[in-house]
Amino acid sequence: METRTRSLVKALIWNIIGLASMALVGFLATGSVALGGAMALINTAIGFTLYLVYERLWSRVRWGRGHV
Repeated sequence: METRTRSLVKALIWNIIGLASMALVGFLATGSVALGGAMALINTAIGFTLYLVYERLWSRVRWGRGHV
């Protein structure tokens, strides 16, 4: 089973990557740093929360794991 700290660190790193890419896409789509940044922050907050919940739920599923 994965620890909560590991799940949190994985989610943080993944969301930093997502924040940077979404900020770039938002800027390219709108031409505005402020609007692109706001879009990226909202997307990151939603994605971060959902990712943590998703990871924690899957950590409880035994299906597909070897017998260790």
